[in-house]
Amino acid sequence: MAAAFRIGIDLGTTHTVLAYAPVGADDIQVFAVPQSIAAGEVAPRPLLPSLRFHAAESALAAADLPLPWPSDEPAILGAFARELGQQTPGRLVASAKSWLSHASVDRTAAILPWGAPDDVAKVSPLEASASYLRHLRRAWDRAHLEAPLAQQPTVLTVPASFDEGARQLTLQAAALAGLGPVHLIEEPQAAFYDWVFDHRDDLARQLAGTRRLLVVDVGGGTTDLTLVDVALDATGRPQLARTGVGDHLVLGGDNMDLALARWIEPRLSGGTPGQRLSAIQLAQLTQRCRSAKERLLAPDGPAETTVTLQGGGSRLIGGARSAPLTRADVDTLLVDGFFPQVAADAQPRRARGGLVEFGLPYAHDAAITRHIAAFLQRQGGDLPDTVLLNGGVFHAPVLRERLLATLHGWQPANTPPIRLLEAPRLDAAVARGAVAYAMARAGSAPRIRSGAARAYYLALEDGQGVCVLPHGTPEGETVRLDARRFRLRLGRPVRFNLATRAADLRHRAGDLVALQDGLQHLPPIATVLESRAGAAGEVQVVLDARITDVGTLEMHCVAVEEADAPGQRWKLEFQLRGGAAAQDAEPPVAAHPRSAEALAAIDRVYGDKKQAVDAREVRQLRATLERLLGERATWPAALLRTLFGALLQGARRRRRSLQHERTWFNLVGFTLRPGFGDPLDGWRMERMWDLFGPGIAHSDDNQQWSEWWTLWRRIAGGLDAEQQQMVYEAVAYYLQPTGGTDIAVPEGPPMRALDDLLRMAASFERIQPADKMQFGSWLLQRLQQGATAELWWALGRLGARQPLYASLHHVLPPATAQEWLGRIAAIAPDWARHEAAAFAVAQIARATGDRARDLPEALRLQIAEQLQAAPAAPSWAAMVREVTVLEEADQRRLFGEALPPGLVLLRW
Repeated sequence: MAAAFRIGIDLGTTHTVLAYAPVGADDIQVFAVPQSIAAGEVAPRPLLPSLRFHAAESALAAADLPLPWPSDEPAILGAFARELGQQTPGRLVASAKSWLSHASVDRTAAILPWGAPDDVAKVSPLEASASYLRHLRRAWDRAHLEAPLAQQPTVLTVPASFDEGARQLTLQAAALAGLGPVHLIEEPQAAFYDWVFDHRDDLARQLAGTRRLLVVDVGGGTTDLTLVDVALDATGRPQLARTGVGDHLVLGGDNMDLALARWIEPRLSGGTPGQRLSAIQLAQLTQRCRSAKERLLAPDGPAETTVTLQGGGSRLIGGARSAPLTRADVDTLLVDGFFPQVAADAQPRRARGGLVEFGLPYAHDAAITRHIAAFLQRQGGDLPDTVLLNGGVFHAPVLRERLLATLHGWQPANTPPIRLLEAPRLDAAVARGAVAYAMARAGSAPRIRSGAARAYYLALEDGQGVCVLPHGTPEGETVRLDARRFRLRLGRPVRFNLATRAADLRHRAGDLVALQDGLQHLPPIATVLESRAGAAGEVQVVLDARITDVGTLEMHCVAVEEADAPGQRWKLEFQLRGGAAAQDAEPPVAAHPRSAEALAAIDRVYGDKKQAVDAREVRQLRATLERLLGERATWPAALLRTLFGALLQGARRRRRSLQHERTWFNLVGFTLRPGFGDPLDGWRMERMWDLFGPGIAHSDDNQQWSEWWTLWRRIAGGLDAEQQQMVYEAVAYYLQPTGGTDIAVPEGPPMRALDDLLRMAASFERIQPADKMQFGSWLLQRLQQGATAELWWALGRLGARQPLYASLHHVLPPATAQEWLGRIAAIAPDWARHEAAAFAVAQIARATGDRARDLPEALRLQIAEQLQAAPAAPSWAAMVREVTVLEEADQRRLFGEALPPGLVLLRW
């Protein structure tokens, strides 16, 4: 069946909108979505609030609402969800789209509503996003029986700054919702498409004098910045090209609502002075402040309104608290706070700790004008002559006026003022623009060329680079470097280091250039070249690259000779964001001048050839490597992984003797620590996991067991939740206090080196919460029997408010941490005077800025005072009192040793 409509969907942070146009027509309309507005009432509305309300089992359920189609959706969506969420705290899912881009959590895990009680059903950011799209599909299908949505080509919008992972999750949400073929387009570009479509008949006149246009899209969750250059062709028709895209900023209307809520919080009447709201109460207050903000900033809004926070449970009415909010308050907090008048050379301010309220990593600096200034500087400093504003934030005239005044202030004297394009549909422009984009793809509307906004370079070790994709390369056009060939080994990982520059230096594909200052060095792109025929050996390849329809870089290795691997291509996985950690964006480290000798020393001990190597030489392999390469604490991550590769090749020879195995365990754990951070570490950890089952060959030696447990502690971050759980269950019996009977005696010979085993198990941040709680209880019992540094360290790792590598939803609830602190005070009243105990308490009480994880402020301040009065490091009291970044010494203590140089943990 041929498609009857072109569909555009804006899956927004605050609203989801569907626009459409019949194929062959040039009139774009917004679909009115049926949704519950009160119990027993349904009304079609153009905006579907991107909200889910999880009703209690005994209360109103989604099945009770009279939607005009059968639904198995367990939650209430849309307008009625907003109403219920303002009345009942802890059950509203909001900002799911912002969570899709939050790389520090598992976005497919059921973690929302963030901070909600255990009895509230949870949903993943992915499923929440899919549920809004599913609601749209069902509504559309009921209204268009002859043209179901799954059969209509659909364009979904994403922030311009969404990374590849967030874009893929958006596509997955569309698939879960049952949509058909989907394209993606960037939201600022879609907003401009809507404007262009409206003025398509006289575009040249409308854009007369425009040469550089800035789109500022401030939505509910993100701020997106895009530059579009305008040129005239030979006939005088405007040619449009997207030439610049801003960084990812979790900064928008949500931040403004939160700023208002935090300002009002201490002013609420009826509360206890100095007592902060819980995470779910603050979420409820934030929703209330959003409504108040919209009323006050409306053109005919009142001078003052009242914000009321409802009580909970039986105190729903009697427990209500209120505070006034005036238009002057809003002007001070939002206009000056988010749109300050700054200089054209301003830069965003960096804080020691970021704002992570509700678990989201909000931008460090809330000043949108500073981010705009920095963006324009990165794009060469030329100011735009025209600006288009989009997003619900700009419904407020005062915010539009302040931004324009700031931009005008950056212009030289006697320059015509920057022109503001009229945008009458701030809420629907992105969805409408997605339809206009679909028309442009079909040739029935003007097209914006979306070429590469950056040039990309393959970084070489001598400080030079090869241009693999020139600036401005049209989307979809493949660039192949036929003059640059590589010979790579099949079945082994390969990595390429990339650098990028926003400025156009007129380099062509294949040009060999010096990598100068101003380049951004990206994490490597990598793959494992597997042969379809399973053959080993080498293959000669060239690289090709292209910019996809949504502006992401895609690269492949392509076999050159048919005899090597006929017609075979290998996609290079380009990872712009890590999980809980990432490598510093630094130039690749040149090979150590004596690395070849180091690899030869490893091969002599673990190589295929049987050589006369005595136990002393095996035992001194570490010392040999340090003599060649320097102290091993200074070995950079790239060198460590190179050494690991040589050790992995000799894995089968590790069992030649007790000393071979012991040295191999020691070096492999050290060179692969912390098990993540490099794009190829996933592949390496797969190889290592294959070795866990066979275990120890020389199991009658305590030191052998110690090295074995230390190996897995060092690389624990590379094990997924299932693997960590499997190991934990295998060793849990040995974690119990003496005489414990919770876990039965396992089969097989007894395990040894139990102190090292305990440290390994405490490093497993992804095990089930129930097991963490039981493990922590065992540790407290053992501390009562006799405290050791190992026990305190393990307890601190288990109860830490900020994980080193795991998703944030793996953190134990604050109530559990508070209970542990009470038991610590009973076991060791003078805990602050003991270094190991003080550090453990600091981790358990550490401030994160996220009320779903933080302990009550009064308790944290009390602990901070105890730490400050004791001989503890000043940084420990500081991390409990306020959000801070771990100092290197504290990070080393928490991890158990230093991380490789060039590897840093991301902090949220």
